Parts: sequence; C-alpha cells; structure tokens
Amino acid sequence: MTDQEPPILEIEDLSISFFTRDREIPAVMDFSCRVLPGEAMGLVGESGCGKSTVALGVMRDLGRSGRITGGRIRFKGRDMADLNDRALRDLRGRDIAMIYQEPMASLNPAMRVGKQLTEVPVIHEGIAESEARTRALEVLADVQLPDPERILRAYPHQLSGGQQQRIVIAMALMANPSLLILDEPTTALDVTVEAAVVDLVKDLGRKYGTSMLFISHNLGLVLETCDRICVMYSGEAVETGDIGDVFDRMRHPYTQALFRSIPLPGADKHAKPLVAIPGNFPLPHERPPGCNFGPRCDYFEAGRCDARAIPMRPVAGDDRHRSRCLRFDDIDWSRMALGGVDATRTDPGEVILRVEDLQKHYEVGASALFRGGETRVVKANESLTFDAREAETLAIVGESGCGKSTFAKVLLGLETATGGEVILDNRPIGDTPIQRRETATIADVQMVFQNPFDTLNPSMTIGRQIMRALEIFKVGGSEAARRERMLDLLDLVKLPREFADRMPRQLSGGQKQRVGIARAFAGGARIVVADEPVSALDVSVQAAVADLLMEIQRTQKTTLLFISHDLSIVRYLSDRVLVMYLGHVVEIGDTSDVFSPPYHPYTEALLSAVPIADTRVTKKSIVLEGDVPSAMDPPPGCPFQTRCHWKSQVPGDLCETKVPEMVRFGPEGRHQIKCHLTRETLEAMEPVITLAAE
Repeated sequence: MTDQEPPILEIEDLSISFFTRDREIPAVMDFSCRVLPGEAMGLVGESGCGKSTVALGVMRDLGRSGRITGGRIRFKGRDMADLNDRALRDLRGRDIAMIYQEPMASLNPAMRVGKQLTEVPVIHEGIAESEARTRALEVLADVQLPDPERILRAYPHQLSGGQQQRIVIAMALMANPSLLILDEPTTALDVTVEAAVVDLVKDLGRKYGTSMLFISHNLGLVLETCDRICVMYSGEAVETGDIGDVFDRMRHPYTQALFRSIPLPGADKHAKPLVAIPGNFPLPHERPPGCNFGPRCDYFEAGRCDARAIPMRPVAGDDRHRSRCLRFDDIDWSRMALGGVDATRTDPGEVILRVEDLQKHYEVGASALFRGGETRVVKANESLTFDAREAETLAIVGESGCGKSTFAKVLLGLETATGGEVILDNRPIGDTPIQRRETATIADVQMVFQNPFDTLNPSMTIGRQIMRALEIFKVGGSEAARRERMLDLLDLVKLPREFADRMPRQLSGGQKQRVGIARAFAGGARIVVADEPVSALDVSVQAAVADLLMEIQRTQKTTLLFISHDLSIVRYLSDRVLVMYLGHVVEIGDTSDVFSPPYHPYTEALLSAVPIADTRVTKKSIVLEGDVPSAMDPPPGCPFQTRCHWKSQVPGDLCETKVPEMVRFGPEGRHQIKCHLTRETLEAMEPVITLAAE
C-alpha cells in the first residue's frame, strides 16, 4: 500500500439530502475521503453525523427519499453515477460488500446458513454449487467457526450473536470483495466477542488484501483496526489523517472534545473528571452559520468562525492530515488535560446491602410448548456473596448470560431467590416479591435501565411521569408539593424546568436518560441499580450522564450498583469491581486491585479485550475461544475451565472436578479471586495494560 497506488474508493465533495414533504434535509455536505488498496479507513462521530449515510451513498442504497445532490463517488476509477441498476447489482456483494450492526438483519431466518453462503458466488460468479460449498467451508475456517459442516446445516437462530456476526463476515468474503464496509459491526456483541471479531477482521484484511471502511463511534476500536481515520460532525468531515497524527496531533476542537469525554487511562472521577461536550448536536435543518461545531466550541471566535463556510485545510507537516478549522494554528493543543475540578470525595459508609450465598435457579421443561419431557434447571446465579456500602459504587461486570441482570431482578423483587439471603438494612428481602414489599423498600431500591427510549410513557409528559412516581412512593402531601418536588428533581439532573411539559419524543437520548435517573431518585433511593445506563448513548453524552450519577451520589449518599461490560467506564466510575462468570463471582476487590495483577484468568481476558483510544497503551492479547457455556448445562468444576488459557498450569483434573475456593489478597483480604492457580502463580502475573512514560 503506497500513496502512489490509485485509490480503491475516492469520494469528492459528496453531498446527500433526504427529501420530505416539508423540506430538503441535508445529511452529508462537502464530504471527501480516499481509501487506498489494502487500507482500513475509520469513520467516527456521534449518532446522526452522517457516517452510515456515506456508506449507503457508496452502495447507492439511499431509498426513495435519499439523493446524492453534489460531488461524486469513484470505485476503482469508475464514477458510480454512470452505473445502471444491473451494473450496481453486479458490483454489490461481489466488489463491494457491507456488514451491518445487527447480524440477523442480514440473515434469512428460514434458510440454512450453507444455502445463504453458497448463493453469493453462485449468483455473482456463476460457479457450481459444489465449488461454492467448498469455498464456504474454507471461509468458515477463516472466520474461525468450529465444525464448519455443522454450521452449514444450522439455521441462524441456532447460533450465538458472535457466531452470527462471523457468518455475515464470511458471507461478505465469499466473493472476495475489493472493499468491505463495516457499519458498527461489533456494537451488539460482548467485549470478549468484539475483541475476537476485531482480530478476525484485521487478519482477514491482511490475508485477502481487502480495503475497509470501518464505521464506529468507538475510538479505541478504530485505533486497533484502522490505518487512517476521518472524524465527522453534523454531516461534514472535520478532521482526517493517519491514526497516529489524529490521535497524537489532533487539530480540530471536536476531535479534542471527543477524547476529553471518554475515560482514558489517567481519568479520575475525583481529581480529573471527564469533560462533557456542552450543548446539543444541531438538527440538520438548524445548523449554525459557518462552523457547525461553533456553538459548542471552546475556541469559537464571533465574526470569524461564523462568517462563511469553512473548507478542509492541510495541516503543516503532512498533506494527508487535514482539518476543517480556521483557528487550528492559533490553538494551544497541549491543553488536552482533563478537568482539574477537585470533587468532594465521599468515603463509603456502613454496609447497607449484604448478599450471602445467593442462588437463583429456574426450572425449564424439556418441551415448554407441549409441557412434556424432563424438567431441567438453569443456574442463573450460583453462590453470590458480597456486600455494598453507603455512597459506594460497586461495578458488576461480565459477559451476557453471566447472571448480572438476574441478580438485579432478585434485588428489585421482580424475582425471588432460590437460596441464600439478600439483606437490606438488616431486613431480608431476597424471598419477598415486589408486590409484597413495603412501599419504602420499593423506593429504597430503584433502577436506571439501559435504553431510555423504552422506559418512558410516550403519551405522558415528563413532569407527569416523575409525579406519578412520587405518588406511588407517597412523597408530598398534595399535588402542589409533588410538583415542586418534581421540579427539584429536574434541577437535580440538570434539565430545564420547562421540560416538565414536554413529551418524551421531544427529548434527546441523553435527556431521556436524565429523566429516568430523576424518576429513580424520586423516592430517595438508597440503592440504584444502573444497568448499562450509558451504553446506548453517544460518547459525548456518556460523560455528562456518568458524572451526573457521581454528583447525585455524592449529595444523596446513594449506593450505586453499576452493571456494565465496558471496563473503561467501570475503571473511571467504580470504587470496587465484582466480576461474574456463568453465575459465579470469580473476582472482587477495589478497582485498583482488580485492574492490576493478580487477576482471575477471566478478568485478565476481559481487560485484554477493552479497546483503549490511547496510542501510549500496550496490551497483552488474550482472545477467548468459544462462547459462554449454557447455564442449563454448566461445565463441572471451575465454571471458566472450558475457555481458560491458564488451565494447563493446574495439576491433574482439579479444574474439571472441583469449584475453586476464594483466595484472598492484600492486607485486609479485600481482593478475592476464585481460582485453582497457586497464590505464587497468581502473584507472578504480568500487567495486561501498560502505559508508556511521557
């Protein structure tokens, strides 16, 4: 790959609009980028910035309302506008393939995987079914799926999410395309599966020489996957260049603002909090004059930044590094330091929640439809023991299916425990369903859900929804008192009081999540279970919501149980971390202890899988093989033994026959690891993440 080679994809001054009955909505404006042979280009930015629209424009798949209104797209030197429908059909799938965020959107649920794979070369190349089947087996081996013959016979629903995404990648590779477009291909996957898929994409890119356009909001993933990057904001490219240039020598205020709002190594919720981007993303028909980012920019200069449209300009020292900023030569770019606001530390108080040997099992009939066959047991939670203190943030991490949400349901009373105890303020609540709990107990334990869009009543105003919670919790003796308390709660979550009369559809995702937080605190909650509360939000909004939770916790002395798979935000927010695997607690300790050796082998793999958007970071590569076993048929002995790369260090068949005991580390034994490895082996582990000295 050299700059002298002609680009595979060349986009020049592209503009795309969508047309409604009322108006033209410009989605992409004056967008340019080039992808060279064998190169991976990352396209990053917030939701609505136009990343996916660019990809659909390349595929010429904008629907009836979308139209390219300016510029051109060349693929291998051919102007895509000159291609008729037949030529486009031949091009798609053969020369250009696209992988979408949700794998099941690309798979036919009624067709076996083998048929879906083989029809690609049969249609595009006219080869025989037998030859196509041979190629399918080879590609399935390339995407590291076990037992390719079984996979070919399977239907999509019989595969896990990670396996489905690998099938979609295999399907894209069946015709050996020159350009692969990946639109958020790992967003719906666990972090360990994401790491395996990212490694796979990089290896396949090298093997097949495929060029890639990788669309993501995750800067860490782009760093690990791509050679070059293009940052988009409100329909425009605002900065583009080699990965090293943009990450280490950024020259646009929006790029800088993105990096300030994500939890990189060194961020500290007390001394160096994240800096959220002020204001809101502009709607396409309400963009400001001049610089689109101007109203949110720390360096905005009236009369200059808003005087005219701003072109991309080369950055001195590298003509491939360009920025859409008039002032980048004037700005002191060494001001990358995080905020120095010294937040008041709140030391954890007394233990208010104790979980002792908690078990939650479900009985499932072999045939739930016909109520026949043998009853089987799903062990969702198995022997959970830990405590949580007042004003403490305890993070609960692990892959999908590990039992995090099941525990949350037991704590909230939506399920009852099979065994063990859940004790809140010396009151056992684990076997009391929510309909039998006292109102005060219900108010004490509240939840903030992952998706703010699904938790608000679309036909009720924001104020009425919060007041309804106040009525249920018996807060306020009159309608006027409840309304005043509702307005105080809007102040608490930093929403304008006039939002009380708005409907949910009039709010952004981050604003809706703030309403969910206000509602959770309506009854003076003592424990708030936050189940992936920022994962559905843009990175710029994540920082604001995360710091809001911390600020409320400091003032209300609330205990926060933070359920997440994102270890970067966990490291930033939590005081202690509990790691779960297949219903078991496999490690628990202070955050600094869990993020430093010794590790449980599963924690070590989780840390290795975290994408970190910092070029100074070096990580050990540990890719877990296989999927989390079924809780209906867990492996004997250690729950992690089927995927553990340390297993050979344990003598005999101990891992297969006996569940390990907790091993305690540290002066007070607060750091605990459930593993058969000897204490000496655990203590000799090397750090997974190292940060180069400045």
